Amino acid sequence: MKSRAFVPEKLDVAALAHDAASLAGEWPAASLERLADAAAPEAPASGWPALGWSLQGEIRQPKGGKPQTWLHLTAAGQVALTCQRCLKPVFEDIDIDRWIRFVDTEAEAAALDVDSDDDVLALPRHLDARELIEDEMLLALPLVPRHEVCPEPLPQVDDEAELEVEERPNPFAKLAALKRSDS
Repeated sequence: MKSRAFVPEKLDVAALAHDAASLAGEWPAASLERLADAAAPEAPASGWPALGWSLQGEIRQPKGGKPQTWLHLTAAGQVALTCQRCLKPVFEDIDIDRWIRFVDTEAEAAALDVDSDDDVLALPRHLDARELIEDEMLLALPLVPRHEVCPEPLPQVDDEAELEVEERPNPFAKLAALKRSDS
């Protein structure tokens, strides 16, 4: 039997799982546009290391049930985001290891996804694995990127400047005084 050639941008997940085949590769981080948009301005995605990924298809046969189509996705890369404390680039390692179950319809996927800890998707005719991997990378980004210890000390608030702000007269106090004098 002739082995099939699988293309990540137009992946037949059912055939990959049926053949118990795998697919792996690397992509330049800058080629994943939505991920590159998250980059710190001082550290663009063109300077990041390549993103490594692999896909493994599998058919599982549960007892008393119909065969299930599964995809094991792994990906690893390093991204540079803006630290929310010091506003300098912070490098984050992103590692993904997910099992995704594919079912026949969107309705079945929605019903199973509610009760399952696993990701459940409707089985498309062709899946863009690049888009799926980029989605998973985006979901794995930290919500608030920051250094454990910022490389430069953070600017301190000057106590005298803070006192000056507090000593300014309230502009509405004069209005209140005028109102009292009219009475």
